[in-house]
Amino acid sequence: MVNFLKKLRKKENISQEFLAKKIGVSRPTYIQIENGSRKILVEEAQKLAQFFGLTLEDFLAGKDLPSPKIRLEKISKKSKLKNKKSKIPKMRISVPQEKIAKLKEVLLYILERIGARSNIGEAVVCKLLYFIDFDYYEKFEEQLIGAKYIKNHHGPTPAGFLEILKQMQQDGDLVPVVKKYFQYDQKKYLPRRKADLSGFSAQEKELIDFEIERFKDFNASQIKNYSHKDVPWISEDDLKPIDYEAVFYRTPEFSQRQYDDKLKPNKRI
Repeated sequence: MVNFLKKLRKKENISQEFLAKKIGVSRPTYIQIENGSRKILVEEAQKLAQFFGLTLEDFLAGKDLPSPKIRLEKISKKSKLKNKKSKIPKMRISVPQEKIAKLKEVLLYILERIGARSNIGEAVVCKLLYFIDFDYYEKFEEQLIGAKYIKNHHGPTPAGFLEILKQMQQDGDLVPVVKKYFQYDQKKYLPRRKADLSGFSAQEKELIDFEIERFKDFNASQIKNYSHKDVPWISEDDLKPIDYEAVFYRTPEFSQRQYDDKLKPNKRI
């Protein structure tokens, strides 16, 4: 339990002071809870479990939600041959290289436009990418980035997002920074090159700009809670890819399209 709580906090880049206020204790008291020198009360455990998106039973048992396994596809034929011979088990979610390339450019463009704003951290960027993809699909029935998004307790997350960020850091496309946002540490990324949107249509650029303007003032908690009310996220099981076709069953609050005679496009299976 001791190592588990610390692991959860480190995983989310949250300060001890922030969690202390979350459960209504002082920072020294929280430190005692985290290192095991003070027993955690039931109501404190309930608040922490809820905050991390876990049941009380799983939290007390030290069971976190498993992370989905990701494989980023490579273009190289040699790499594909090597993977076939490898004894490493196949991962569950495959992300095509062409989608990664588009996601990188849109991500850099978002960072150029609003990445320096104090409320824009990694969590907001993830949800913004989700709304760009799913809103475009609803409006035009075509893919923009077409990335796969996974349902987790933080909201929709692009499959392989952390791996893609690592690639971009290694390539010198962006640099990670950690800044204080109110009481907790916030992971941010700053672009080191300009985004290349030359391969995007005017229609795609227009929607990307629309979404950036729509969500530029949202913080992580606000956009997370908002995304949790969207039908595609609601209708999927935890840790499963979110179905794009669910956008045609959205509530009026989320729908980005006018449907004639209340008829929506047939669901393609």
